[in-house]
Amino acid sequence: MNQVHMKTSLLFLAIIASLLLGKHTYAQRINTNYSDGATKLQGYFAKAKTNQNKAPGVVIIPQWMGLSDHEKKSADKLALLGYHALAADIYGEGVKPKDAKEAGEKSGYYKNNYKVYQSRIKAAIDELIKKGANPDKIAVIGYCFGGGGAIEAARADFPVKGVVSFHGSLGKDSSRVNDAIKTKVLVLHGADDPFISSDEIKNFQKEMRDGKADWQMIYYANAVHAFTQPEAGNDNSKGAAYNELAAKRSWEHLKLFLTEIFQ
Repeated sequence: MNQVHMKTSLLFLAIIASLLLGKHTYAQRINTNYSDGATKLQGYFAKAKTNQNKAPGVVIIPQWMGLSDHEKKSADKLALLGYHALAADIYGEGVKPKDAKEAGEKSGYYKNNYKVYQSRIKAAIDELIKKGANPDKIAVIGYCFGGGGAIEAARADFPVKGVVSFHGSLGKDSSRVNDAIKTKVLVLHGADDPFISSDEIKNFQKEMRDGKADWQMIYYANAVHAFTQPEAGNDNSKGAAYNELAAKRSWEHLKLFLTEIFQ
């Protein structure tokens, strides 16, 4: 066999190996059915790429349009880092807002009925543990509406090591008291986000201080709402836009936080 044929054969074998590895990698990323009481839910589970028994787990709460490729890709990336990941369903199996107006109505229901929201999140935590995640090493993260959900997991005192909000809502009804916050909290926030008022930020930070929380809040310059989501476009004047640098930095901050809480 001459050198040209040998190189061609080796290249072909490398491509086949890559395809087989890719198939193996994604064979354990599946839609998963579970429930919260009588409500049927369908999430997306990504199994940790590790030989570790009972790997740590991360629940991902989606933005207001419901479970999307954005959260599924996050689950895939977390699985490659060695975490079992479940992108959760909040609205119910087959329920998908058709536009921003409907998404606002649906997400608003859960914000106003926070006990129901918390119950949906707890169902996702339970499902993740059933899938093999270490029950003593669970985190909850979320995007936008889901970022508020991550904070609700802390307010509910769920058995999680930490929660992370990406460009999330931070407020709660003023009638709710500021209870102790026992889990660690990380908020990743666009410095120019027009949808989160200064009063909402001020009240959230007071809540964290009143609750004696171990909390962090990181601001990203020139970033508005939805800065991790490419589908948001790049026009900051709309109030929601993708920011590649903020997205990369926030992901690195997430990785650092998970390493810390699961050590």
